[in-house]
Amino acid sequence: MLESVLFTLGLGLIIGLALSFASRIFYVYEDPRIAKVENLLAGANCGGCGYAGCSAAAEAVVKGEAPPNVCILDSKENVDKIAEIMGLEAGSAEPLKSFNDCEGGSRATDRFYYNGLNSCKAVASLYGGKRDCWIGCLGFGDCIRACGFDAIKMGENGYPVINKEKCVGCGACERACPKPILKVRTMTDRLLHLNAEDDALAPCAQTCPAEIDIPRYIQHIRHGEYEEAVNTIRERNPLLLACGRVCPHPCESWCRRGIEDEPVAINHLKRFVADYEMNSGNRIPIGKAPDTGKRVAVIGGGPAGLSCAYFLQRAGHRASIFEAMPKLGGMLRYGIPEYRLPKKVLDWEIEGILNLGIEHHTNVRLGRDFEFGALIAAGFDAIFFSIGAWNDYRLKIPGEELNGCYTGIDFLSRIGNEEPLTIGKRVAVIGGGNTAIDCARTLVRKGCDKVHLVYRRTRKEMPANDVEIEAAEHEGIEFIFLASPNRVTGDDQERVTGLEYLKMELGEPDASGRRRPVAIEGSETVLDVDMIITAIGQSPSAEFRGKGDRLDDISWTRWNTFEVDPATHQTNVPYIFAAGDAATGPALVVDAIGGGRKAARSIDLFLKGKPVVPQPKAILNKHIEETIFDSVLGIEKTDRVEAPEIPVSERIDNFDEVDLVISEESALREANRCLHCCRLCYDPDQARV
Repeated sequence: MLESVLFTLGLGLIIGLALSFASRIFYVYEDPRIAKVENLLAGANCGGCGYAGCSAAAEAVVKGEAPPNVCILDSKENVDKIAEIMGLEAGSAEPLKSFNDCEGGSRATDRFYYNGLNSCKAVASLYGGKRDCWIGCLGFGDCIRACGFDAIKMGENGYPVINKEKCVGCGACERACPKPILKVRTMTDRLLHLNAEDDALAPCAQTCPAEIDIPRYIQHIRHGEYEEAVNTIRERNPLLLACGRVCPHPCESWCRRGIEDEPVAINHLKRFVADYEMNSGNRIPIGKAPDTGKRVAVIGGGPAGLSCAYFLQRAGHRASIFEAMPKLGGMLRYGIPEYRLPKKVLDWEIEGILNLGIEHHTNVRLGRDFEFGALIAAGFDAIFFSIGAWNDYRLKIPGEELNGCYTGIDFLSRIGNEEPLTIGKRVAVIGGGNTAIDCARTLVRKGCDKVHLVYRRTRKEMPANDVEIEAAEHEGIEFIFLASPNRVTGDDQERVTGLEYLKMELGEPDASGRRRPVAIEGSETVLDVDMIITAIGQSPSAEFRGKGDRLDDISWTRWNTFEVDPATHQTNVPYIFAAGDAATGPALVVDAIGGGRKAARSIDLFLKGKPVVPQPKAILNKHIEETIFDSVLGIEKTDRVEAPEIPVSERIDNFDEVDLVISEESALREANRCLHCCRLCYDPDQARV
């Protein structure tokens, strides 16, 4: 017995000594801060931070591989305590949320039927799943079962609906979904995402230069959710009041309902909800990401500059606008007359953008009031140019220098700036675009006895919006087609007395596809006028070039525009970007807004030290072939709403806004005409009016 006890004690002593030596040899030190940090994490082990549980996340914080705010569920107090343990600034992370942009669900047609399978991943492995739509929701709820926070449910229409309050952005749903419809993103990721080939996109949304989710905001209107509609538009377009008034709505040309009926009045609906917010007396709050400390100089405060600054500011960067004119707005303010876009409306919209904390400086011109080097010295990390196209083209005909000759943008900007200007009684406006129409309609309101619009092609070839052309006709403007200016005549005091033009006929098509005007020999005709406005196109002004700084390295096109990568808007100087008319030449306001957002995406990548590369599969306003239909079944024709307008007799002697907003009743009726299209599926008319 004694021998057994002694043996056991001896064995224990030997083992103890061995363990003691082993612990010294194989000792693994654990930083005590790891346990402290882990105790301050949420303990959910959800994986939303990107690490395999809270222990791994705590270890990453201590190693300096993750910030104190790594946990997406942690309270600010705990984040501050973690930062204190690590001796760091806490900072703040932009929360991740799950988004589902597919609203097909039970509307989508089935191609296959599976017996005995109840998993999205299982059916997706067999011929891609049951739906005709290859990206659409399969409806078996893998995402719902994967969510550990009860943040997803299957909606009544057969697609997952996410509760943003409960969603922690852990990514479990996205990993469970075999289709590309559930995506976990930050607000910035969502704002700066460009429409892509594998997105759930209707043709109208594909066409919109600003890439607005049109069916979604119309669906909000249908349900009376006007604030949600505004927020949906504002994810892509911060100038919805202006666009609701001046956009020529190319989206409507691709509306599926228009194939069988009249297209939905998309722009009237946009204006309705935009005016709803303005007239409500309250601004809908606009969220933005935490401050990154990065600074961007925006040269030019027109639609592209305002758009880029808006999206950069929402992404957490600090944007500062430098504008040469007395007020912000660019062509929206100085190129579009008051009767189309009232200045008080524009002021209200711009104020909302600036309220995000955007600095702005007006009456300062690059190359005159400050130099490019001063921006770099001031610590700006990137520069964005949106200087517009303010240089009018000239006719280059004899007599163009006579008193009484003006150019279109110069004339409109002087009117918009309320500068004194001598207006003639008989005026010829030369050109066929929107600027020419705006000049002509402005002259009518300035009291001219007769206004002619002279265009070298026919009405069919006019690039101006049809509604603007019709309005000009109603207001008494006389169109002279197939007429090419030849010279300006004047008196001995060098004042305009007439415009000589040649009559034309259309020949073979030119590079634009339009038939080329050819002069008819001996057809000289003189038009009796005392004022001439030339509105035949514009180009950017580049007076800041040649200063011996980095701007001299920028590549320019033969049209005097910035040469940029069309997918990124980056110039050949990596920290300089450009969009709007300065990069594309004169284009639509909504094109400039879309360009500003695309540039903001690239600048965001640049500021974060990431490669500035095109977004994979971005469609860049092209169409996804499978989504374009020749016919749409099940449509019952209904009348399209028309916006009210001030009668001609009450508007031609003033600058009151001509086109008015539709009523709420009309908006709801028109919203119900929308087929709520997704990629392939849509709702045929069901007499919901």
